[in-house]
Amino acid sequence: MDRLSMPTATITNISCYKFAPLDDLKTLRTELLDMANELQLKGTVLLSPEGINLFVAGIRDKVDTLVERIRAVPGLDDLTPKYSESEEQPFRRMLVRLKKEIIAFGVEGVNPALRTSPKLKAAELKQWLDEGREVLLLDTRNDYEVKLGTFKNALPISVDHFRDFPAAVRNLPSDLKDRPIVMFCTGGIRCEKAGPFMEMEGFKHIYQLDGGILKYFEEVGGHHYDGECFVFDQRVGVDAALHETESNQCFVCQSPLTKAEQRDPRYEVNASCPYCFKPTEEHDADALVKAQAALNEVMHPLPGSIPYDNYKPLCSPLECDHFTLIDMLCHVLPHVERGYWMSEIEKGYLVDDNRQPCPAGQVLRAGQRVYHRFPDNTEPPINPGIRLLHLDEAILVVDKPAPLPMHPSGRFHRNTLQWVLNEVFHPQKPRPIHRLDADTTGVVLFARTAHFAGRLQPQFLNGSVEKTYLLRVQGHPQEDQFICTAPIAETDQKGRCIDDDEGQTAETHFRVLRRDEDGTALLEAKPKTGRTNQIRLHANHLGFPIVGDGVYQADSSGNPVTTKGPADAPLCLHSRSLSIVHPTTGKPMVFEAAAPAWA
Repeated sequence: MDRLSMPTATITNISCYKFAPLDDLKTLRTELLDMANELQLKGTVLLSPEGINLFVAGIRDKVDTLVERIRAVPGLDDLTPKYSESEEQPFRRMLVRLKKEIIAFGVEGVNPALRTSPKLKAAELKQWLDEGREVLLLDTRNDYEVKLGTFKNALPISVDHFRDFPAAVRNLPSDLKDRPIVMFCTGGIRCEKAGPFMEMEGFKHIYQLDGGILKYFEEVGGHHYDGECFVFDQRVGVDAALHETESNQCFVCQSPLTKAEQRDPRYEVNASCPYCFKPTEEHDADALVKAQAALNEVMHPLPGSIPYDNYKPLCSPLECDHFTLIDMLCHVLPHVERGYWMSEIEKGYLVDDNRQPCPAGQVLRAGQRVYHRFPDNTEPPINPGIRLLHLDEAILVVDKPAPLPMHPSGRFHRNTLQWVLNEVFHPQKPRPIHRLDADTTGVVLFARTAHFAGRLQPQFLNGSVEKTYLLRVQGHPQEDQFICTAPIAETDQKGRCIDDDEGQTAETHFRVLRRDEDGTALLEAKPKTGRTNQIRLHANHLGFPIVGDGVYQADSSGNPVTTKGPADAPLCLHSRSLSIVHPTTGKPMVFEAAAPAWA
């Protein structure tokens, strides 16, 4: 019988650790091993002078017996295991090992028994994320763990082994040292050492998620988390309810595999998977042709031109816990009249997860979602001319036309690049590694999976990616080459703007390619940082706004400028080329999109 088809869960799994000075470890090792074998438990217990770390599974009362014995050890009296269940024993044998460290790190001066970074409870982190608080989530786990799931918008540290963590931290952008950072791992143990180390390296606002992902799942569920949590036993993954999932692991490269990935034709038991399969160039070329054909089919007719019911989610925030539906709506969206919401509710346009209408007096819990239904929705037209430049098992490179939004927002949902690619590559959901404005054309890079996204994102953060843009500006710069380092901020009053006091560091290198008789000039721009709208803001700040830019149309003093060129000119900004190191081969690659007509 398949290990996932057993009728009931009978095995209790515990995981826990405790940093505390321990001695006489050989005697303790013998006693714990004998007891665990007598209780028919299986798993691993690590003992070291700095503490204990264990993963054990068996019948619940026998597991509790072992826990009580461990709590009798001086310093381990408050040991608090995390519990979950599985349908079969996930371990093959019982091991009790002596180690120098219960989690290998090898950095002098880091002693979690004496000091750790401040711990953030699961409920408090959820509240921060519900409120949209400015915080960076840092995933300290190994790449293969991140692949199976992580918090939304989390930054992976991108290591293959935790011992590589110090070097990875030293490669992080220096401007992160002033940002609040919440780090997390599976159960919290790695963060006990990672946090103090980051503080030693000059990071000023470090928090660690108390109990890690598993404790977060146990206390608040899967809010703000995508996917599963990798666990170090035969279960491979658990979901937000701490139930075993159908994920598996590749025999060859040990990469975690979702159920969908196990259906991939490149997956062969004991032979290969999508991450270690070695395709030929002919295979990639054929896949590119087929994907382009599928994409063309999805775009004709435009997917947003066909009437459909659009459901926009509305999440009840923490401060609205136990509010009625109508009161929550008026609180979250105070600019919308109460009468409008009552009318929408009476029409049955506010629905729950099962698409059933919600009454105005329905009481909501914090974090609960309802959906605003927009029937027979159609979307404004967009440019369907999406062209695939490159496709392989790890990445997807697109030449984006304009106008075309990258992701759903405002009136656009299906007429977006993300929706179209999700349709073409289902069940995969390609992840954008960077973004272009709806009216900006050119090269865009996507990762085929979260695993490969985790390998690509650090290249953008550490500045090793080179991006080149073409832009037509109003006016003729005097110098042939020049640099703008004006700081960029986003304020409630002004929106995104140049701000010397509150702005973040930004740097763009410009080069004049041609000065034309109509008073415009063709420039090349290479952004060295990745602030939103950076090139548009810097060009405008220098007094050379981009032709067709309807947002930043003022000189450096804020005065309106006279638009040159055709009145209906598109935004003349084009992502010409992008250079990266391929996440599987390690080879440098450059992707280019042909220059548009205005260039």
